[in-house]
Amino acid sequence: MLPLFAVYAQGIQEWNDSGCMVDGVPTLKCFEVVFGNILFMASALIVLVLFIMFVMGSFNYLTSLGNPEKIKKAQGTLKYALVGFVLFVSSFLILKIIDLLFLGGNGEIFQFKIGE
Repeated sequence: MLPLFAVYAQGIQEWNDSGCMVDGVPTLKCFEVVFGNILFMASALIVLVLFIMFVMGSFNYLTSLGNPEKIKKAQGTLKYALVGFVLFVSSFLILKIIDLLFLGGNGEIFQFKIGE
């Protein structure tokens, strides 16, 4: 049985590697590649934005010099970064639990396949 918290990244797929081109013409199967690439890049962007929010919030907190207004603003940034991180991780865990309970835990929920 696969561990619950293992991450199997799909990564960026190439058009030619997926077999979605027939005689140089993209088919509906290419939608799998496009959707998977968009989801992968969106996840990377979310992680990058959250990291920047944590760094900026921490920097603002450390350089507030005891000013209550600046401290409150920095704490707000850190709070929203933490809420975003919790939402991002919990959405992944919910999908992983659905995969484990209803699809056998093979990671099929993260594989985008059209009509096989």
